[in-house]
Amino acid sequence: MPKAKILVIDDESLMREFIEEAMTRAGYRVVSSGSGAEGVELIKTQPFDLIITDLKMEPVDGMEVLQASVKVSPETPVIIMTAYATIDTAIETLKAGAMDYLVKPFTPEAIEIAVKRALDKVKMNAENKYLRSELNAYLGPPEIIGKSKIMQELHEKINKIADSRSTVLIRGETGVGKELVARTIHLLSPRRDKPFIKVNCAALSSGILESELFGHERGAFTGAYEKKIGRFELAHGGSLLLDEISEIHIDLQPKLLRALQEREIERVGGTETISVDVRIIATSNRNLEDAIEKHSFRQDLFYRLNVITIYVPPLRERKEDIPELANYFLKRFSKENGRNVDTISKKAMEHFMEYDWPGNVRELQNIIERAVVLAGDKKSLCLEDFEFLKIKNRSEHNISQVEPGITLAEIEKNIILKTLEHCGGNKTKAAEILGISVRTLRNKLHEYGMIKPQKNRMERIPK
Repeated sequence: MPKAKILVIDDESLMREFIEEAMTRAGYRVVSSGSGAEGVELIKTQPFDLIITDLKMEPVDGMEVLQASVKVSPETPVIIMTAYATIDTAIETLKAGAMDYLVKPFTPEAIEIAVKRALDKVKMNAENKYLRSELNAYLGPPEIIGKSKIMQELHEKINKIADSRSTVLIRGETGVGKELVARTIHLLSPRRDKPFIKVNCAALSSGILESELFGHERGAFTGAYEKKIGRFELAHGGSLLLDEISEIHIDLQPKLLRALQEREIERVGGTETISVDVRIIATSNRNLEDAIEKHSFRQDLFYRLNVITIYVPPLRERKEDIPELANYFLKRFSKENGRNVDTISKKAMEHFMEYDWPGNVRELQNIIERAVVLAGDKKSLCLEDFEFLKIKNRSEHNISQVEPGITLAEIEKNIILKTLEHCGGNKTKAAEILGISVRTLRNKLHEYGMIKPQKNRMERIPK
């Protein structure tokens, strides 16, 4: 990555030039100022990665510079230097938010070490904060469960490609475990000790997604009060998961393509070119070739992503893995919720094996979690504990009575309506049972004229 941009503030020209020369020789970009007042103005108008300021200046001293920096850009580290060092002033500046405190005179090596230490700490803090949130949010199993032939082949392919730096495209339906495969690839790679950063391309609008991926400079747009480090920079040295890559807006795709080709990015509102070393892992539950035909996905971006393709099979194609998965989730959720449930009845398991699981592993996980939570003092779960099977049985009964001439669209519409009625209109629950995303459900409701936008809310169209 390129060296940081440093602001040096000192009213002594010799000291200012000494630091500027040392920092330039170390490869940093330096902006210098001869007064605290000018330094404060620079802080308000330009982004800096680090600030070095003298303490004793008039009329605006180093403490005022520090306070201005903390107010404008609290994530920017500040190093205070002074020739009049006391324990009290050192404590005061550190309490006020300074990263370090240097006593004049010092050697070029001393200032270089202090600067590197400060920048490394900022980067580490940003990475740790994000990774902690990711770890806390992650609830997937610690390993890819399944001994079926198709899963053994998946394991073999993961082991073969993990140690390369090639881009990986993971394809498969919603809920099959694409993110788990991505994490496994990262953990088996030489990058395992570096960050694994995820961004959900389907969850963010184009403008927000651009800022999340590439970061932005302070003042880049309305509300950009602070500089933001993007996911590409956070993932430097590690892996970046672009989840549901098919949902990225066509206008943002050229910038993403450049980042993949050149391994360089520019923050929103910035002019600096930043080199990044990341392994890209992308996932998609859509047919990208169809998206290309519909002009919603760039063909050149597809070729750049489609270097190594991994297909994660739906649960209906590996039903022999269902008992192992079901028992894994049963033990896990029993432990997490303080329950004593340890078995699933033979009859319930038989129905598990007959069911096609449109929501895949995620659906299996959710229905077992729900059943365990509601189990009370039970030690075994029976067929009656699984509400989804009742819906399944009713759907099968209804479909068996469908008359010739009824279109698939009408059948789908009726199933969606009945599921929504069963869930009391709760789209999230209905989408979960149907094995589709809430966004897909809303699109289906639009398609069949079952809801319409009105005054920023959705209303049912009267029949």
